[in-house]
Amino acid sequence: MRDKVEKVLGDIRRYLMADGGNIEVVNVDEGKGIVNLRMLGGCATCPMAQTATLKFIEQKLKGEIPEIKDVRLVY
Repeated sequence: MRDKVEKVLGDIRRYLMADGGNIEVVNVDEGKGIVNLRMLGGCATCPMAQTATLKFIEQKLKGEIPEIKDVRLVY
């Protein structure tokens, strides 16, 4: 499942990188369907990353990988 997550995030990363940010996959718990992500660069301190950006990423991941139940930010 991690490879699928990385592929979906690859499409999103270019937009984040254009604004000086990025995202890292910290852990994928396939048994529980939980993906832990860490925002990097400008995204790490951006208030939008905590709300709109995470929701967008979560919707995209869940839409393309139905096994995902939850997407969380870790610090």
